[in-house]
Amino acid sequence: MALPTPVQRDRRHQRRIDCAGYRREDGLWDIDVHMVDTRTYDCGYADHHRGDLIRAGEPVHDMWLRVTIDLDFEIHDVQAASVQTPFDVCPRAADSMRDLIGLRIGPGWLRQARERVARERSCTHLMDLLGPLAATAFQTLHAELDAREKARPVRERPPMLDTCLALSSSGEPVKKLWPEFYRPADDEESKP
Repeated sequence: MALPTPVQRDRRHQRRIDCAGYRREDGLWDIDVHMVDTRTYDCGYADHHRGDLIRAGEPVHDMWLRVTIDLDFEIHDVQAASVQTPFDVCPRAADSMRDLIGLRIGPGWLRQARERVARERSCTHLMDLLGPLAATAFQTLHAELDAREKARPVRERPPMLDTCLALSSSGEPVKKLWPEFYRPADDEESKP
């Protein structure tokens, strides 16, 4: 087990997020994210929705988000669906996610997404899926991006360098995979 054994505890809530990336036959890419929240106890939210009771184990939230992108991470289409929600009005927020069309997934894009999709028209939970969606997009397109970059006469600096410990410009993975972008750490430069 990766974490230490916890003290005795009682699970109350479970959130499952499943992400998948697909290459489409038209050359674009679909990134699908599905989220389901369940509780281990009955709960109620709205008097007129689901009989005022969501039973233990039933989804409180069951939501889908699909973003269609190109190899440059530009968003061409967005589809969202709120299958189960606590309130009647919640599914209407799915349409607001289409405001993301035209954005490019990359540095600062979550801020831009929040600026485009107004809080009073959106859904907190659908917006929360944008982080896992972006990570899945990068993982999905990685091999294709790498092949495109290798075909260029002069390679550009990969945008993921210096974003984590493993991809530090002074790390062994960069030294091996992208030697032209490797930079020895200060302490290595002073060694004889």
